[in-house]
Amino acid sequence: MTIKYTIDMLTQDSVSVKTQQYTTVDGIEYPIGQPHRKAYVNSVRDRSEVQNELPTAQVNAIFSVWGDTPTIAE
Repeated sequence: MTIKYTIDMLTQDSVSVKTQQYTTVDGIEYPIGQPHRKAYVNSVRDRSEVQNELPTAQVNAIFSVWGDTPTIAE
């Protein structure tokens, strides 16, 4: 079973990430269940959640747009 992450609607202030599980049978990939979607804002708390919940490649992509400083005050 594999998990794929799709970054959607990435702006300087927010991002939506879709997570979907897949299985491969006889060389064909099939989705399992419904996708899960979570939104994050560029705040101190959500920046920490992005780092803790997502793989490194997705974290790097998001932070390349967000930069080093939060834009949303909590």
